[in-house]
Amino acid sequence: MKIAMVIVRTLMGLLLIMSSITYFLIVMGMFTMPEIPDGPLKSFNEGLAASGYFMILLKVTELVCGFLLLIGRFVPLAMVIISPVIINIVLTHLFLAPSGVGPGLFLAAGNIFLAYYYRDAFKPLLTPHFERLR
Repeated sequence: MKIAMVIVRTLMGLLLIMSSITYFLIVMGMFTMPEIPDGPLKSFNEGLAASGYFMILLKVTELVCGFLLLIGRFVPLAMVIISPVIINIVLTHLFLAPSGVGPGLFLAAGNIFLAYYYRDAFKPLLTPHFERLR
């Protein structure tokens, strides 16, 4: 099980890092953005880009969490932070561009697998009563 965890964690980290690096290379003009056909996905992406800050915040978050997953440090924290991003990736592709849902489903399945592997780290978060340590 530990080997599977390392493989899944590494692949997730690499996917998140490559996604964010690609975005920053596009922003710096080293690559061109692929053309998105007119439709709801294009409107959605344009809306996120119009905010001015959101895409940079998203890609920096992906980069940091991907790096943490890749090196195996603070993995439960990285999983908690990246979970809403993964959910949004899956739902965006399910509703707006179903043909690209594969990587999102991999990230979701990998996050669930890692959550099971690191389940002891999440036990304090899932207790109904908080007990203060003295």
